Amino acid sequence: MSTSPRSQHALNVSRRAFVGSGLAVAAGAGLATGPSTAQAAGKDRASWINATMAKMTTEQLVGQLFVMHVYGSDADVADQRNVPDYGVAKPSEVVEKYRLGGVIYFAWAGNLPTAVQCAKLSNGLQKASLTPRRREAQVPLTISTDQETGIVVRLPAEATLFPGAMSLGAGRDTQLTTDTYAITGTELRALGINVDYAPDADVNVNPANPVIGVRSFSSNPQLVADHVAAGVAGLQSAKVSACAKHFPGHGDTDVDSHTGFPVITHTRQEWEEIDAPPFRAAIDMGIDSIMTAHLAVPALDASGDPATLSKPILTGVLRDELGYDGVVVTDSLGMAGVREKYGDAEVAVKAIEAGVDVLLNSPAADVQWNAVLNAVRTGRISKRRLETSVRRILGMKYDRGLHESPYVDVDKVSSVIGAADHQARAQQAGDRAVTLLVDDAGLVPLPQKTAYVTGAGDSSVAALAAGLTAAGITTTSQGTGTSPTARQISQAVVASARASATIVLTNNVNAAQKSLITTLIDAGRKVIVVAVRNPYDINQLPGVGSYLATYSSTPVAMKGVARVLAGTIPAAGRLPVDIPAADDPTKTLYPYGAGLDR
Repeated sequence: MSTSPRSQHALNVSRRAFVGSGLAVAAGAGLATGPSTAQAAGKDRASWINATMAKMTTEQLVGQLFVMHVYGSDADVADQRNVPDYGVAKPSEVVEKYRLGGVIYFAWAGNLPTAVQCAKLSNGLQKASLTPRRREAQVPLTISTDQETGIVVRLPAEATLFPGAMSLGAGRDTQLTTDTYAITGTELRALGINVDYAPDADVNVNPANPVIGVRSFSSNPQLVADHVAAGVAGLQSAKVSACAKHFPGHGDTDVDSHTGFPVITHTRQEWEEIDAPPFRAAIDMGIDSIMTAHLAVPALDASGDPATLSKPILTGVLRDELGYDGVVVTDSLGMAGVREKYGDAEVAVKAIEAGVDVLLNSPAADVQWNAVLNAVRTGRISKRRLETSVRRILGMKYDRGLHESPYVDVDKVSSVIGAADHQARAQQAGDRAVTLLVDDAGLVPLPQKTAYVTGAGDSSVAALAAGLTAAGITTTSQGTGTSPTARQISQAVVASARASATIVLTNNVNAAQKSLITTLIDAGRKVIVVAVRNPYDINQLPGVGSYLATYSSTPVAMKGVARVLAGTIPAAGRLPVDIPAADDPTKTLYPYGAGLDR
């Protein structure tokens, strides 16, 4: 078990008031109704939920609590990878066997080879769930995925790819954030996906965080809160349920809950100041669901249980104190952080007892499904408790229109996915994020029209080189990956000899990347460093005279850098985090809000 260190630096970040974010989205935008209309809608909602539940068997009620992955891209074609997990081969058979409430799509499960195939899969799975069966209700599925944008994406290559949360935080434009998630939601819904496990509501106050980082909008709680609210508004306006994660906050840890068990050492006051504001903002915006974190917060629950299994945290804090009555979903139950203390059967039951409604991505489907069913039959989980969760789940499905429109029009997919106006808005996000922190060398914009591009990420290096070439700059390039070899470094020195500037991309800079940069500088090259992931790399590079941060290696981010270097657009981004000194984390090297105007 590891405990993440608290630093005075992190406390200073959390307590600095954010000024001027100007959330451009009104809470409940587009949802205002008169009292009589709202009452009628509420009656229709309740009537549908009641009528549906009246026909549901206990097995169906239990099945609604489970969202599982399935292997394959066709609901009715056998995929043998399903057999070890579920005992059946067809994705449709998995849905039918467990009476699933939902499925989750992953690229590694083969669900998203193309946009059209994904839409067909969604329709096939919905048909499996809605096919009439004796004595059972017909209930539409939630079909979900993790399309956070940035480094966590699931959609096929045709989809619009935005640069990610921290890029949006650097851009300081909440309307752009709303549009990002509205467009993402529109494309998701065209594929039949109606739940997005986004936005990330974590406040990344720990630069060493191995799992959140640029998935977070900022280290500033208010900035995160503003953009989380904007993201929720965007997704849900597209009839896609948003899901703020990871409650009660995963931003101050140096342990990855996929592989270990983090412990957050915030005091209760620190939690209120740092972690709580984004979740409060999401709740105020009417978010459909909130995802739990597989970590311990002793200030909220001294038992040592992960938050996913903690009644004091999920019922006591989230439901009773914050007033949240929407759907609570676990993070993946296959992660190490939730499996260290209890077996899989007990994990599933304890999660429901704690206040969870949805059990996500079970690593032991038969074990956990039967454990919950047996807990209901023996009275450990009361029928009333079970029905409370099912009512929330069905209410979410109703609110996003699944009771009326569970299927999608496959013929319209190609006109929606990656549409030109979507791509243009994504480019605006990439442009606005670029942050110029250092330019003592006077290289931004490039004073001459020749450049050499190298460093981390072959595709990113190629994209930046193409952007510079398109801007009229004679450019050559060669990627090195994140761990350049001595031979690659020597080649870079030779290849950059005739360029007026050498641009090096870094990705969480390490010793090999530092060696590339220092060798180029020692050889007399004029070096511009571009950090394409976490912006903290500069504290490891004291000799660098020009440094930009993009928070993303996506094509739109690289094109944005090219435009800044060419002088086509200004560097408009501002640091959404503090960058501490490498040798003293209590000392701020570059403060939140920093950025040069060029």
